[in-house]
Amino acid sequence: MIDPPVTTLPLPPKPAVRQPVRPGAVRYPVLVTVFVCAACGLVYELELVALATYLIGDSVTQASVVLSVMVFAMGVGSLLAKRLRCRAAVGFGLVEGGLALIGGCSAMVLYAAFAWLGQAQWVLVAFALAIGVLIGAEIPLLMTLIQRAESARSPARPVAGVVSGDTRRGRTRAQRGPYDAAGTVADLFAADYVGALVGGLAFPFLLLPWLGQLTGALVTGAVNAVAGGALVLCLFRHDLTGRSRALLIGANLFVLAVLATAAVRADDFEQAARRAVYGDSVRIAVRTDVQEVVVTGERGGPPDLFLDGRLRVGGRDEYRYHEALVHPAMNGRHTRVLILGGGDGLAAREVLRYDDVRAVTVVELDPGVARIARTDPDLALLNGQAFRDPRVTVAYGDSFRWLRLHRSPQERYDVVISDLPDPGPGDTGGAMLYSEEFYGLAAGVLADGGRLVVHAGPATGSPRTYWTVDATLRAAGFTTRPYAAAARGRGEGNGGGDGEREGEGAGGGGAEWGFLLATRGGRPPVLGLAPDAPRLRSLTAATLTEAESRVERSRTGGAGGLPPSTLVHPRY
Repeated sequence: MIDPPVTTLPLPPKPAVRQPVRPGAVRYPVLVTVFVCAACGLVYELELVALATYLIGDSVTQASVVLSVMVFAMGVGSLLAKRLRCRAAVGFGLVEGGLALIGGCSAMVLYAAFAWLGQAQWVLVAFALAIGVLIGAEIPLLMTLIQRAESARSPARPVAGVVSGDTRRGRTRAQRGPYDAAGTVADLFAADYVGALVGGLAFPFLLLPWLGQLTGALVTGAVNAVAGGALVLCLFRHDLTGRSRALLIGANLFVLAVLATAAVRADDFEQAARRAVYGDSVRIAVRTDVQEVVVTGERGGPPDLFLDGRLRVGGRDEYRYHEALVHPAMNGRHTRVLILGGGDGLAAREVLRYDDVRAVTVVELDPGVARIARTDPDLALLNGQAFRDPRVTVAYGDSFRWLRLHRSPQERYDVVISDLPDPGPGDTGGAMLYSEEFYGLAAGVLADGGRLVVHAGPATGSPRTYWTVDATLRAAGFTTRPYAAAARGRGEGNGGGDGEREGEGAGGGGAEWGFLLATRGGRPPVLGLAPDAPRLRSLTAATLTEAESRVERSRTGGAGGLPPSTLVHPRY
């Protein structure tokens, strides 16, 4: 018996497995998201450094704290991200939402801690740690998502007699390999580094001038939230459960709502925080291209001038500082006078009290300060309308660069007055203006027999800083005479200069300002007043002599024999 032939019926084709996302459509959106998130992350970092330097001071220390803590935290975040790889899509979405909320609100919370608590250092560390952990988790999670998407491709095996397009090009997809890990890592880090470049340039040139510190951080957070949420909810939505999708949508809406509310209320918040810092008598508060300028005081009364949160002019006591700064240096020929700094016009006011002064040049870094000194009625009254005097010329720019460009024999000055904030620890910008190189440039514009006077910080409060300035002047070829002027105390207002740094002008009745009078080579300059000196309220020849003796006593105790400060080795 012959069995009938068995007819094998063809099996129905297996339904094609639906891929959530075309593999070719994954890589470039992910790289764009990495680019945007990297730019936002660097903005958060720079925002913390800038605001901490403004609120706390000591730029080198604050930058070091933020960078070191953040880099350490990024390593921690990378390790913690391993626990989220099984749920990489929802994990990345939540990480970006948290980063947007914490980074966007960081500037506002840091400012609030400074204004109402008076302490922002630990808040700074906490934000640097949290932001670093979240940034460190981004790349591992994105690599996991790309790996899943690209590994999901079914390798194409060429069928006998069928030549595929890849075969015609010499390789099949299987031969190429389903996932190029090394290429993916290179692409991700390239996008990350380019995004950091864009964020680093956008912060000083776009965000700060246009939006300011608070609103700029909030807008950056909103961009971060939209970019991260859009990537997950659009490209990787099939990796999400219904509950996860609802969680991400709700979290992103919450973050955007918080950031939007904070942005709307940013001006009110800033005004309230400013009142907490400066009191209720804030009259002018502007952010120039250089710094924040605040003028306080009652209308019709002597104003106080703050630059970046530090008292520079105390209206009721400033004459003590400016008389001591200017008049000892005017003891001699003083036809041409150069003032480095002094954008408030108060040093120029004292110089113009001498009838034989023919030309005064003021070199001011911030045009906004000089503009307020001209236009604010009370500040203009305090400086005696100095900038309206035809003998006064104002040049805007950095004093170091200005001196380098004006060293011709025709531009020599009988008196050079350095009315600059005294350098503090880690203040590299201030240290530059108290370096041996800077004083060498100042010597180049001094006429024969000319005199240089330097505001050098409190001699008794910070003797090491004061005597380092003295050592630096001597290294530049000057001979010096030290002296000081006493302030009446914080409650009665402080004078010019850096009244809030290192205790100067802020420590009660014992506060003082220290000065150094210098000439090029030869014998030390005569410490006294010119025969034609006007009548002064706080300074006499006797008080100068007593002040010199008092300052000399602070040289003991290790303050003598200090090395000079240079550009490559700042000593302050």
